[in-house]
Amino acid sequence: MKEQDCLRRFLFEELGVRGEWVRLQTSWEQAKQYQQLSEGVQEKLGEAMASAVLLSATIKFEGAMILQAEGTGGLKTLVAQATHDRKIRGLARGDKQLAAGTLAEMMGEGRLVITVEPEKGEPYQGVVSLEGEALADVITRYFLQSEQLETRVWLFANETHAAGLFLQELPAQENYEADWERISALANTVTKEEMLTLDCEEMLFRLFNEEKVRLYEPEAIEFECGCSLQKIETALLSLGKDELNSILEEREKIEVGCEFCGEQYHFDRIDVDSLLSGQSIENRSDTKH
Repeated sequence: MKEQDCLRRFLFEELGVRGEWVRLQTSWEQAKQYQQLSEGVQEKLGEAMASAVLLSATIKFEGAMILQAEGTGGLKTLVAQATHDRKIRGLARGDKQLAAGTLAEMMGEGRLVITVEPEKGEPYQGVVSLEGEALADVITRYFLQSEQLETRVWLFANETHAAGLFLQELPAQENYEADWERISALANTVTKEEMLTLDCEEMLFRLFNEEKVRLYEPEAIEFECGCSLQKIETALLSLGKDELNSILEEREKIEVGCEFCGEQYHFDRIDVDSLLSGQSIENRSDTKH
């Protein structure tokens, strides 16, 4: 049975280096089924979702890690989110027929914003420009800027799978340079086919069979969308009474669709009046969504 939809952490026991491996299958197919994406755009979204899992696993928090890339090219937006309990979702916006290419060719100039939203405490962000041939280059540069720790990321995706490999030096290491160079050079020989088909243990043996590597238990990953009626209500309230009434004058209902999961929410005049009066529609048993 192949390892799918899981994250695995590992540690080089005699070196100051740790790592993570992720491969998505069912969760990846579920996440993109609500969107019409070209092969090239699918690849970039898969890479973004794999990287979101890897990044979320580097931070000790309860909440969500969100990657959002915005560019001037045919691929306008990439969004990938992973929570502490390994729930993921993602979306891409742009030319639905966009051909595959480098990150620069597809997204043009832009930036990647990485947001950590803890369940307790204030959210915080890091921003890095979209410079580089691949998303992995951008993520690597983000870590070097934000944590000042040697880090390398490898990301791959196709129509059926998305996978990622992450290596990072541990803090306060002495004379680690030669070890780091050797390990990262070995990891750099990994191929897209290996990442998308080999299980973690097989891949680690292929790359690092002369090293002492401790591999931790797999952590399961699932597609799950965090949209809810309450969140949609909050978004509608932010538009204000005049804007909501203006929309209802043009049409009978306000319809809101979630781009992540395809869920449809409908609000008629009675629903909107209840919302504006401070009554949550969730308490109204005759409202369908």
